[in-house]
Amino acid sequence: MMGTLTTGSPILGVLDWIKHHQSQSQARWLYASMMPSYLLVKMGVIDPQPWGQGLMIKSLTWLRDVDDEKFGEISEWAVEHNLWLKRREDVINRLKEHARAGAQVYIASSVVEPIADAFARRIGVQAIGSPVEIQAGKVSLKDGLVSSERKIQEVLKRLEIERVDYAYGDTFMDIPLLQNAEHPVAVYPDQRLLQEARMKGWEIIN
Repeated sequence: MMGTLTTGSPILGVLDWIKHHQSQSQARWLYASMMPSYLLVKMGVIDPQPWGQGLMIKSLTWLRDVDDEKFGEISEWAVEHNLWLKRREDVINRLKEHARAGAQVYIASSVVEPIADAFARRIGVQAIGSPVEIQAGKVSLKDGLVSSERKIQEVLKRLEIERVDYAYGDTFMDIPLLQNAEHPVAVYPDQRLLQEARMKGWEIIN
């Protein structure tokens, strides 16, 4: 989902919810604490993929007194005020075309599943994300991130299939998913995925 369907950030979406509903001072402090490592990412010193995934896990700990309903509201807010505003219409229209043609369309993402679900509903498709659990008002990952090799494993297991027809991805971490598709599509790919796509003759949207 991230990079493929939107250039937004679930982390910034959650921070925006914190700013408006939990604590403005906490939100300002969190923004400031992110900046040093963010600048290192922009300079190419830190790999953006593991950095972003680690920060997404950490962002769950910023939330207070959460239950299922409240986390659903936070997820909707993150999508409505960030991710959906920065959506990639060209790729989303491709998914809608698949759905209109009768295909089962799923967004497979490392993003926590309630946020992925909220994004998918706006397209009229389904989502497979990283499951969370809520205990004593705190949110945490239930069983790690659904990313890289685990992403395609989770798709095949949940849908009870052996291969997918189409798959879209934007980074080298999506290569295992793309390799298991009849028609892999590299979407605004990073350099490593771009090289792989060119070498194997995959479709490229750029």
